[in-house]
Amino acid sequence: MKKFILSLSFCYAGFIHAQYFTKITSGPLVNTPGDSRSVNWIDVNNDGNVDCFISNGPSGGQNNSLFLNNGSGNFIAVTNDSIVLDGKPSDGATFGDIDNNGSMDAFVANWYNVNNLYYENNGSGQFTKINSQIISNDAGYSETAAWGDYDNDGYLDLYVTNSAGAKKNYLYKNNGNNTFTKITSGSHVNDALSSRSINWTDMDNDGDLDLFVTNEGSQNENIYRNDGGGTFTKLTSGALVNNALSTMSGSWGDYDNDGDLDVFLANDGSYNSLFRNDGNFNFTKILSDTVVKTPSRSFSSGWSDVDNDGDLDLFVTNAFATINVKWLNFFYLNNGDGTFTRNSSDIIAADSAWSYGCAFGDYDNDGFEDLAVATCRYMGVDRPDFLYHNNGNSNKWTTIKLTGTISNKAAIGTKVRVKAVINGAPVWQLREISSQSAYCGQNDIRAHFGLGNATVIDSIKLEWPSGIVETYINININQFLNYVEGPGVFVKENHSLKEELLVYPNPSVGVITISLPNGEFKSSHKITVLTLTGKVVCEFNTTASKQIQLNTKKYNLSTGEYLLNVTGDEKHFTKKIIIAKD
Repeated sequence: MKKFILSLSFCYAGFIHAQYFTKITSGPLVNTPGDSRSVNWIDVNNDGNVDCFISNGPSGGQNNSLFLNNGSGNFIAVTNDSIVLDGKPSDGATFGDIDNNGSMDAFVANWYNVNNLYYENNGSGQFTKINSQIISNDAGYSETAAWGDYDNDGYLDLYVTNSAGAKKNYLYKNNGNNTFTKITSGSHVNDALSSRSINWTDMDNDGDLDLFVTNEGSQNENIYRNDGGGTFTKLTSGALVNNALSTMSGSWGDYDNDGDLDVFLANDGSYNSLFRNDGNFNFTKILSDTVVKTPSRSFSSGWSDVDNDGDLDLFVTNAFATINVKWLNFFYLNNGDGTFTRNSSDIIAADSAWSYGCAFGDYDNDGFEDLAVATCRYMGVDRPDFLYHNNGNSNKWTTIKLTGTISNKAAIGTKVRVKAVINGAPVWQLREISSQSAYCGQNDIRAHFGLGNATVIDSIKLEWPSGIVETYINININQFLNYVEGPGVFVKENHSLKEELLVYPNPSVGVITISLPNGEFKSSHKITVLTLTGKVVCEFNTTASKQIQLNTKKYNLSTGEYLLNVTGDEKHFTKKIIIAKD
């Protein structure tokens, strides 16, 4: 970060021409043409690898796509599940654990006054379409949606934007019993504007999620301040809600590392906008940086520390010129001093298309976030989507997965703060777990942090929606971490190990087999089964060399979810197991 050492600016200027990404050209994800809209990175089958969902939305309808990550950097197209067989004109999508059962359910927004789509995940990445819910029986001209627990009752609620027809947006309260109630009072559900993007985000750091809605057609954006008790107040003063451009997307991220979330607005047909959060709903519009001085037809965007240097970089998509001309996308590197440098040489900024949604996710678990981009039909022809693998570098990192117990299980709305010494100076970074990181985009909900040349993580602070705050200190770098809310349960997930632990069947009603696919257990191993709140319910040692058997009935493991720890050979493995009903 060049603000600390003058000589770094010269190194940085040369380094900017490095290729940060490699374009992936093989596999179904990049060879399945579609009129694509949304990109969602989400682990649908709980195997520790993020899968990719892409929606498709021509007026006549088109099946959506789900690509399962096989853990070796490749994807398998799902062809026989209800989530890819509906043939509707779909736009945005959002995933969240609606019933707190440990699996991510899906909502897909449709346009052309077609009912929206709701799918429940059965726990193994297979989905059941639910037609009986109000959220799937409320036709409109829906653009996208986001899950967020606005009343902090531990269940995810849903907000849906609409841009035509009656134009009113929808808010559905999760009743906690797999049903929803539609909220009909308040400006947040009665304003009739051409709304595109929705973010649930804690703008004022007071512990509850506020609503931010972008509007196109030279209409101002909307901030609905969460006042608690299910009430919202519409804010009408300040630069952020008096911008009045054709705004497609809002992306929130702490780009200046000052402890609050700033917002980038992707605008169609004008310059894009960047607003710095000054606290208490006060925002300053940035006027001179390159990110707001590039003529654009922008639709979506994403924050990610792509070079792991300790600050957030920015990617922006462009599409739909007034004539049939492909557009380049934008890639901006954070200079570390609150400014950005545009990189036009990297492949992610050199591919031209009509690009729509985008999202970052570490699909090969190497500690560097990769990028997927949805591309729309161009010149009457469906186009393949883009996938870019992050080439990485020597910078350090950590990635944090959260499990809520009192808060919603997916931990959406949790703020994660990480402190480390980078380039000789202490730096606090902030991530907020979100179900919609931009218009038609959902980043990997694991919180990823670049750590530059740090040698240790000084502190990790977790601010859960429940109000619980937990702090961990002196954590090693370059590892995946898993934290469970409440008692401070910490589980190390080392994805860099060549051996992967296989656990099957999972879910199980009897004996679970534990094995290594490419090796054997060489010494005595300790087996521990814990509840998600950290209580040990089963523990034993074994000298089995090839496979370990866990008899769930012998140890009276009741129906539910557990953490399985296997320790031995100077290694530690953790897997989540599910005990099903007999």
